[in-house]
Amino acid sequence: MSGRMAASSDRIIMGPLVGAIDQGTSSTRFLVFNAKTAELLSHHQVEIKQSFPKEGWVEEDPKEILQSVYECMERTCEKLTQLNIDISNIKAIGVTNQRETTLVWDKETGEPLYNAIVWLDLRTQSTVERLISKTPKRNKNHLKHKTGLPISTYFSAVKLRWLMDNVVEVHEAVLSHRAMFGTVDSWLIWCLTGGKNGGVHCTDVTNASRTMLFNIHTMDWDPELCTYFDIPMEILPKVRSSSEIYGLMKICSSLKSGSFTGVPISGCLGDQSAALVGQMCFRDGQAKNTYGTGCFLLRNTGSKPVMSDHGLLTTVAYKLGRDKPACYALEGSVAIAGAVVRWLKDNLGIIQSSTEIEKLAAAVGTSYGCYFVPAFSGLYAPYWEPSARGIICGLTQFTNRNHLAFAALEAVCFQTREILDAMNQDSGIPLSELQVDGGMTSNKLLMQLQADILCIPVVKPSMPETTALGAAMAAGAAEGVSVWSLDPLDLTAVTSEKFEPQINPEESEFRYARWKKAVQKAMNWETTEPISNGNGHHN
Repeated sequence: MSGRMAASSDRIIMGPLVGAIDQGTSSTRFLVFNAKTAELLSHHQVEIKQSFPKEGWVEEDPKEILQSVYECMERTCEKLTQLNIDISNIKAIGVTNQRETTLVWDKETGEPLYNAIVWLDLRTQSTVERLISKTPKRNKNHLKHKTGLPISTYFSAVKLRWLMDNVVEVHEAVLSHRAMFGTVDSWLIWCLTGGKNGGVHCTDVTNASRTMLFNIHTMDWDPELCTYFDIPMEILPKVRSSSEIYGLMKICSSLKSGSFTGVPISGCLGDQSAALVGQMCFRDGQAKNTYGTGCFLLRNTGSKPVMSDHGLLTTVAYKLGRDKPACYALEGSVAIAGAVVRWLKDNLGIIQSSTEIEKLAAAVGTSYGCYFVPAFSGLYAPYWEPSARGIICGLTQFTNRNHLAFAALEAVCFQTREILDAMNQDSGIPLSELQVDGGMTSNKLLMQLQADILCIPVVKPSMPETTALGAAMAAGAAEGVSVWSLDPLDLTAVTSEKFEPQINPEESEFRYARWKKAVQKAMNWETTEPISNGNGHHN
């Protein structure tokens, strides 16, 4: 009997498996889970290049994003084959993605018409200032009653407007009815279901709710909002629930992952919604904080959208089926968390790899009065201040790179404290502990600092890939797939690690007050008003 035959008969017999594509801001992953046990069987990760063509601009190449997805699927299939796991057991695939990032492509050629404009990008700041100045009482919350969002550079509508106004190819494609707009989920699903040959142009309610074109009450594109931003509705994808069969995969048959052809794509959630699902926050009042490129605290508010009085967003948490009710969440969004570590590595060169920051910071155990406000893309929640810029203050001759590393980690914790405070004020019921996930949670020093600064325990699941898990759950639970039960009784208990606060609350409060002082110093930096040259004359 040949070795090959033997290998196939030795294959591990498993129940149904579900794959998840997790396309984040800084990397792409493909992960495969056991639908019965939620165990992660194998995965592969590829970093994504970000380009900064001008100050404040952040772009990514749509074709590189797509290629990274193919690469991750292919490598994961190879790893599964080595583990003797039959890839034909993969019954569904879910997609989760960086939200708001904006793409336009040509539906006839299948080619992107410009780079993807990333959520962090600030090129639309002047547009945003102009829009706000035209509203009654210069109110950034002018559209919040429909969208749940302030007018900000963060969301897709202003980015799409910029593309239509400034990129000739986009302008022409819109006029000749060839343009398709989408966030990253739409681009991936369209490409993976056939692209120009019958690809499905859709998005889900969670991603749609981040565009500023979607009405969170009617749960559909809003004609008035589209008129306000002057965006033709025909370029928008169809809005679907987060858990249903959107279409079937079409992959080149010469690839190992070619066996995915015909597998349904049946789950789609923006990354922060996916993490909420992956952390099993299905009840009103349950919350999670994800530490990725940015930091995102979401609290489930049940079937009613709750408007914040403290600078949080109202967003769609999930809608797990065509006939299921939508659930909403309050969200505190922080633009720069893990990105500050990448900046210390790529821009300052004080660390060679992201994992090094923990050693560096631990060597001093304090920032010695140095505070770092990483407002690289302005400040998001709770301030929504696009004119803020990054600042490092409290420097002395004593300060070194170790203190700076510590201050960078503290910045992530202080920003989380600000959004947690806002969340507690809005809901009136303070969180007694914080559930966390995301890449940065492997940093134990950061987790301990976070517990110290919040004065509540921080709880981290031992399987940190909750974003991908959430997408896999949505895909596996979809009608017509039904290999994953979301019944609370069937959900496996998660093992986790707990970090208890270890410093006295007075010290914590003192440091937090200092941080808030530093934030004030970062405000109103990059304004479009004329700048005085010091003797009262404007340049």
